[in-house]
Amino acid sequence: MGQVSVTIADKQYRIACDDGQEAHLTALAAEMDRRIADMRKVFGEIGDSRLTVMAAIAVLDEKAELVDKIKALETERDAIKHARELDQQTAIEWVDEASRRVEQVARQLMGTAKSEQTPD
Repeated sequence: MGQVSVTIADKQYRIACDDGQEAHLTALAAEMDRRIADMRKVFGEIGDSRLTVMAAIAVLDEKAELVDKIKALETERDAIKHARELDQQTAIEWVDEASRRVEQVARQLMGTAKSEQTPD
C-alpha cells in the first residue's frame, strides 16, 4: 500500500493509496489545492472549510455535467447504431426485392425463349 504526503489549502495530509497510484493522487491533490487557491482569490478569506466545500461542490458539478454528456453521447451512439441497423435491413429488403424482380424477368424471358423455340 502506497502513501503520499500532499498539501491542500496550506495543510499537510498523509493519504494511503494503492501501489502505483502515488503520482495520480499527488496530481489530484495539487488540482484541488489550485482550485481552492483560485477561489480564495475570488472570494477572499472566507474560511478554509467553506473554500474546501465550495471547491468540492464545483468538482462534483463538473463531474455531473460530464456524466450527463457521456449519457447523451451514449444515447446518440445507440441511435446511430439503430439507424445503421435499420439502413442495413432496408438495404437487404431492397436487394431481396430487386432479386425477385430479376428472377421474374428471367422466368418471363425463359418462357418467351421457350415459346419462340416451339414450332407453331
